[in-house]
Amino acid sequence: MIESPKPSLATWLGFSALCTGMFMAILDIQIVATSMPAMQSALKLAPDAMSWLQTSYLIAEVIAIPLTGALTRALSMRWLFVAATAVFIAASAGCAYSTGFTSLIAWRCIQGFAGGALIPLVFSAAFLLFPSRGQSLATALAGMLAVLAPTVGPLIGGWITSTWGWPWLFLINIAPGIVAIAMATLCLPRDAPRLQLLRSLDLVSLVLLAAALGALEIALKNAPGYGWQSPATIATLALTLAAGGAFAWRSLHHTSPVVDLSLFSDRQFALGCALSFILGIGLYGNVYLMPVFLGYVGRYEAIEIGEIMLVTGAAQLLVSPIVIWLERTIHARDLSIFGFALFALGIAMGATGTPRDAYDAMLWPQILRGIGIMFCLLPPTRIALGHMQPAELPDASALFNLMRNLGGAIGLALIDTVIYGRVDKHGAALAERLLAFDPQTFAFVGLPMPSPGTLITPAMQALARPAAERAALTLAIHDAWILTAVLTLIGVAVAYAVSTKHQPSAVSS
Repeated sequence: MIESPKPSLATWLGFSALCTGMFMAILDIQIVATSMPAMQSALKLAPDAMSWLQTSYLIAEVIAIPLTGALTRALSMRWLFVAATAVFIAASAGCAYSTGFTSLIAWRCIQGFAGGALIPLVFSAAFLLFPSRGQSLATALAGMLAVLAPTVGPLIGGWITSTWGWPWLFLINIAPGIVAIAMATLCLPRDAPRLQLLRSLDLVSLVLLAAALGALEIALKNAPGYGWQSPATIATLALTLAAGGAFAWRSLHHTSPVVDLSLFSDRQFALGCALSFILGIGLYGNVYLMPVFLGYVGRYEAIEIGEIMLVTGAAQLLVSPIVIWLERTIHARDLSIFGFALFALGIAMGATGTPRDAYDAMLWPQILRGIGIMFCLLPPTRIALGHMQPAELPDASALFNLMRNLGGAIGLALIDTVIYGRVDKHGAALAERLLAFDPQTFAFVGLPMPSPGTLITPAMQALARPAAERAALTLAIHDAWILTAVLTLIGVAVAYAVSTKHQPSAVSS
C-alpha cells in the first residue's frame, strides 16, 4: 500500500474555512429560536408570525442544499463558498437592521438559501481534499460541528440576546464570515469556474424542486396544528408529490439534471442516505424535545437549558477521537449498528422523567445520545460517500445532507402531532385518577395525597390544575420520546443491510 501524502497546512486552513461557514449556517437556526420573544417584542410582531422566521430560513435552506452539486461544478468549490458566505453575512446584516416583518423574512430567505449551499460543501470537501490520509479526521471534524451547532445554539443565543441584544444574533456572523472568506480564497484549490454550465441548467426542474421542497416544509409545519387530514395539509402534500414526481422523472431523463438522482441506484449510497434521514429524525427531535421538556416542564431559563444541553456536546467531543480510531479497524456497518442502537436507547430514556426531576432525568440519556450521535454520523457518511468518484461527490454530498434535513423536518412534524394529540388525553386520564385518589398519580403529579374522605372542591381543583397540566405535558413528551426512539431504532436494520464486501474506510484507501 502506497502511503498518501500528508495534507498541507493550507488544505487544513481551507477546510477549516468551510467548516466555519457550515457551523454558522446550522447554528443560525438555534440561536434565533431561543430569542424570538425578544425579537417579537422589539419589532412589535404578532406571535403567530414568529414561526415564519424559522420556516422561511428552513424552506430556503432545504431548496439550496440539493443545488450545491450543480453550483459547485459551475463556480468551483472555492468560489461557491466565497459567494455563498458573502451573501450569508450580507443577509445577516440585513436581518439585524430589519425594522419590520416583511424585510426580516426576505433577508431570512436569502440567508437560508446561502446557508444551505454552505452545508454540503464541507462533506464533499472531506473526501475531495483528503483522498485518504486525514480523511477520517476531516469527516469527524465536519460531523462534530454539524451536530454540535444545534446543541450549543440555545446557550449561545440566550447569552448573546441577554448581553448584547437580538441584532447581534445576526451581526455575530460578519467577522468570522470575513475571515472564512479570506482563508478560503487563499487556501482552497484554484479550480477554474465553468459558468457556461449555468446556461444548461434545467430551469423547469429547478422550479419543480423548489415547489416540492417548499410545499413539503409548509405542510410539515402546519400539519400538527391544522391536522394531517385538513384541506390545507392535503393540498400542500399533493403539490409535494406532484412536483416531486415530475422533478424526479425530468431529472432522470434530462441531459444536464439539476441533481443526479441516478446516484440512488448505488446501494451503499442509498442506504447511507437512509441512515442520514433516520439520524435527522433523532438528532433534530432530541434538540427540539430537550428545550420543550426543560423549559415548559422543568421551568428552566434559556441559558440554563443551553448549559444543560452542553452535556450532549461534551460527550460528542470526547467520543469523536474514539470513533475515528475505531473506523480504521471496524467496518462502518457495525459501527452504525452500535450507534443507532445506543442513540435509540438514549432517546427512549427521555421517557423516564417526572415533572420535578427534569435535569437529573436527562443527564445519562444526554451522555448516551452524545456518544451515539457520532457513531450515527461518521460511519454512515463514509458508507454513503467514501466510495464515490470525485465528480459524483458534490451531488452525493448534497443529497446525503438533504436526507438528514428532511428526516428532521418530518420527525419534528410527527413529534408535534404526538404532543398536540396526546396532551389533552393524558390530562383527562390524570384528572380521572386524581379524583379516584390514586396514590401513584398524586406522587407523579407532585401533589400531596389528601386524607381519605376529603371532599375535592372547585378551588382545590383550580390549585391543582397547573401541576396536572405539567404532568400531562410530561406524559405527552414521553410519548414523543418513544416514537422518536422507535424511528431511530430502524437505523439498526438499515445499517445491517449495508454490504460488508467493501470496507469504506480510510484504511482501504
